[in-house]
Amino acid sequence: MLNIDDITFAYAEKKVIQNLSLTVPTGTHVSIVGASGCGKSTLLKLIYGIYDCERGVITFNNKLIRGPKFKLLPGEEGIKYLAQDFGLMPYISVAENVGKFLSNTNRTQKQNRINELLTIVGLTEFSNVKAQYLSGGQQQRTALAMTLAQQPKLLLLDEPFSQVDHFTTDGLRYQVYNYCKLNSITCIVATHNSNDILPYADQVVVLKEGRIIRQGSPRDVYLNPESLYTASLFSKVNQISAADLGITSVNGEMLVYPHQLIISNQGLQVTVQKSHFYGSHYLIECHYLSSHIVFENSTFLDAGAIVNLVYKQ
Repeated sequence: MLNIDDITFAYAEKKVIQNLSLTVPTGTHVSIVGASGCGKSTLLKLIYGIYDCERGVITFNNKLIRGPKFKLLPGEEGIKYLAQDFGLMPYISVAENVGKFLSNTNRTQKQNRINELLTIVGLTEFSNVKAQYLSGGQQQRTALAMTLAQQPKLLLLDEPFSQVDHFTTDGLRYQVYNYCKLNSITCIVATHNSNDILPYADQVVVLKEGRIIRQGSPRDVYLNPESLYTASLFSKVNQISAADLGITSVNGEMLVYPHQLIISNQGLQVTVQKSHFYGSHYLIECHYLSSHIVFENSTFLDAGAIVNLVYKQ
């Protein structure tokens, strides 16, 4: 279990993490989300021991995590951190990078393990290619395999698929997160991508200016974001008066995702400004009084068209 107890950290005079506490049970997948500069990457570095907490403590399996004031090299047994710089050796092959942390006692067993990890990240055909000749996305996938080779109990991932092409990402994401779940690896992911969060996370932690402002299951946080900031991390979002939507059970404004507005014979009357094709649907921009509203629709709508919208959760 990872336990973070009331930690604070600052770069010079700027507080980056403020009075943050968090408990992560063994085998849990946690997504840390928030706008750029909110403290996501810094939190991972504090957990790994790259930085020292100014106040508070971090423990993993009841062992205190210590930073550079106490240790020459960061990291504790069982904790692995994949940063955005990858840490590959450029002049050796993909297989050699992945295998450098594996025992040479049984060469056949070692090769089988390398093959297993390269299959997970989809790089078997690049096994003998030197790391320097890989694309950024391929290097990131090699680094993922290299990190998994070290059999972590706690895996810290900082934007782990940021350089991987969209075509590859969905399958890779499933393979890596499924591997962690099957092997009871506690996984903490700093990400801005909702596809990393909603299908895979057990818990979502929303950071803003170094503080946790929302925490819960992906479904709970998505459906009840409690703030425009949190809702906008998942999707475009509208702020609309509940009264304008005809909802009498809610006071003030509601946070409404585009898919929650549908065309009806009555309701909020809007004027279409533009239709954007997204493959499975169109995202429709429209005006309502002085407000800008977006909603999803199955068909193209001409600019200037007037339609009525109702809320459907």
